[in-house]
Amino acid sequence: MTKLPSIVRAEPVIHGVLKVAFDDGYEGVVDLRPLIAVGKVFSWLNTPAHFAAVRIDDFGHSISWTDDTGYSVDLSADSISRDAERQAEMHRLMVS
Repeated sequence: MTKLPSIVRAEPVIHGVLKVAFDDGYEGVVDLRPLIAVGKVFSWLNTPAHFAAVRIDDFGHSISWTDDTGYSVDLSADSISRDAERQAEMHRLMVS
């Protein structure tokens, strides 16, 4: 059985983009701007201060944001890791 990645650090690089570090040593950058732009549930993250309030949930299995009403949205560590790796590969292909 494969161990799921756990996030140990998540910090905004610019609005909509996070640098994330995982317990297996992998570090990557994930661009969430497309998700924020089209995902109605994420629309309040268009405010930079809201996006900057990202937090790592218990055990590092997801990151989340909580709005002013207490409603939370989250993204799994597995999906963040996969997206960061995919985006890094796309970037490598574009610049090579």
